[in-house]
Amino acid sequence: MTYLDSSVVFSVQSKDSNSSSAIALLKGVSDLLVITPLCEVEVVNALGLRLFRGEISHAQAHASARDLDKNILAGFYQLTPFPDSAFSQAKTMALTMTPTIGVRAADLLHVAAAIELGAETFYTFDRKQHKAAQAAGLRVNVL
Repeated sequence: MTYLDSSVVFSVQSKDSNSSSAIALLKGVSDLLVITPLCEVEVVNALGLRLFRGEISHAQAHASARDLDKNILAGFYQLTPFPDSAFSQAKTMALTMTPTIGVRAADLLHVAAAIELGAETFYTFDRKQHKAAQAAGLRVNVL
């Protein structure tokens, strides 16, 4: 199972500087591509932020959000409930990782969710989250 952070999903769903890398990365994956509702909300929020900043049009934002929904319904992404146990896992990681890596809470929640769901692999474009996932024992993509 491969857990996808919202940075990767966003790059697949909406054109950005990491889009070609994200598409190439996922083409090589044969196992389940797991996302959680946290990822889904972050992607939709990122689309809203790009719209707010005038970087994309309303039509582009809505098309990307619809494509995300279609990819979930088609089974490209496996939308999996966020495990409650990830909160205590993230809290534990925050005590050890945040002082040394400077990782954000939401990023730790993604790493903790991946662990709690049994993912072996974690894909992200966020450097600090990448370090946290690696420190937690997950295989990560090359940045």
